[in-house]
Amino acid sequence: MSAKSILKSGRVSALAGAGLVALVIALSSPHGSFFSTGVAIADEAIQPAAQAQSISWASVVKADKPAVVTIITSSKPEPAVASREFQQGTPFDEFFQQFFNERGFPGQVPGQRGMPAPRHRSGGLGSGFVISADGMIVTNNHVVDGADEIKVVLDDGTELAGTLVGRDAKTDLAVVKINADKPMTAVSWGDSDKAAAGDPVLAIGNPFGIGTTVTAGIVSARGRDLHSGPYDDFIQVDAAINHGNSGGPLLNANGEVIGVNSAIYSPNGGNVGVGFAIPSDQAREIVARLIEHGSIEHGFIGIQIQPVTKDVAEAIGLSKEEGALVADVTADSPAEKAGLKPGDVVTAFGGKDIKYPKALSRAVADLSPGTDSQISVWRNGKQKDLDIKVGNPDLGKTASADSNNDQPELSSGETMVPDLGLKLADLTPDQRQQMDVPEETRGALITDVTGDKANEEGLKDGDIILSVNQTPVDGAQDAARQIAMAKKAGRNSVLLLVEHGNAQAFVALPFANG
Repeated sequence: MSAKSILKSGRVSALAGAGLVALVIALSSPHGSFFSTGVAIADEAIQPAAQAQSISWASVVKADKPAVVTIITSSKPEPAVASREFQQGTPFDEFFQQFFNERGFPGQVPGQRGMPAPRHRSGGLGSGFVISADGMIVTNNHVVDGADEIKVVLDDGTELAGTLVGRDAKTDLAVVKINADKPMTAVSWGDSDKAAAGDPVLAIGNPFGIGTTVTAGIVSARGRDLHSGPYDDFIQVDAAINHGNSGGPLLNANGEVIGVNSAIYSPNGGNVGVGFAIPSDQAREIVARLIEHGSIEHGFIGIQIQPVTKDVAEAIGLSKEEGALVADVTADSPAEKAGLKPGDVVTAFGGKDIKYPKALSRAVADLSPGTDSQISVWRNGKQKDLDIKVGNPDLGKTASADSNNDQPELSSGETMVPDLGLKLADLTPDQRQQMDVPEETRGALITDVTGDKANEEGLKDGDIILSVNQTPVDGAQDAARQIAMAKKAGRNSVLLLVEHGNAQAFVALPFANG
């Protein structure tokens, strides 16, 4: 899946800046506390998958459609809006330039005729849904981001002014409030954890500004990661979702919101049956916090983490391929102050088991800065519990400098490690200067990679091995000795902490005869 073909939520304002009425992407995220609509589905509606096509959604649509709204925003023009939310050179840049410059206006906003000619203000279009009788509305952050004015169009055509209550860019969720002269029809939250691949779902929104539309399909997959942030755990669906559906609800057969439509995969700009929604179980808590505080400060502990593979687990004596392997610890961070070290495997945080890195990212981000918590790690074959105070995200960190593509000159006195297919050498003063390696950095320089597995793992000439099986090494012979000891101890693989440029990561390599 090409990254440039993923249309993310929150890009509506960018479309508007090109002089078009921005139509946002279909899938959204549910947050907050919905009020029950009392929707009841006939028993025959819940049927085996083979009979799914016979399900009628009429009662769900009748009950929930009045709670779905269209959100129209306007904002003052900004220069170079097309790339306002993307830095130049990102995978999204090419797609959005093409979308802005080559595509005509695909639809109309209610009340407008023809293509919008004025360019002095930009506009955006999205969807949302009412979660309380007093007019609280959930939508995507990208639908309202940068808006000076928000207009909410109800299902019956009534237009009301909307006020932004709060928004959170990391989760792409926002809450808008309207003041109506009567109690609003609201939808209720469902349990997204119960949604499984094959379950029927219904999406409601305003695609292309043509008016409120319902489309049906099934859950295609769970746990999709679009690499957009720590909360990525999208529900993938095949229900038709298009521009303008962003922020609308994804409903289960009981008429409950199990997701907020927020993105689609589209090589041609239209629906191809691959859409993504933010699970309601994630959205509900975020929405509640936005309503209470207006914004959210996410937690930060300051570590780089990676998955625990089979080879990693075997190398460090873990019985399961679970947890989050700590590759690096930021200086003066909450993690360093708590005593975390590279090579630790985080197995629990805040009393919850951590089975994979994303679970740790979400658990940390869910906590507010200043929160005291506990983190459990696997270190040197034992479980260890540490107290940690969650901090603020490190916003002052600058981007890494461009890496030097020149390979360092190979040194004499190289040490062969045939079991891993590596050739190692000590770091010379000239190499340290050429590679900008601090004097205090100890390790073994990789000068040649001949092993298939080492090549597959991305090891290259110029990488530096900092530790072997969590034991720091000082030079090539020390690294070779530690690797030999691991093999002699009966290990089938060895865990290397490798520095490449300004980043470091753990790599587990099996022995050639392992």
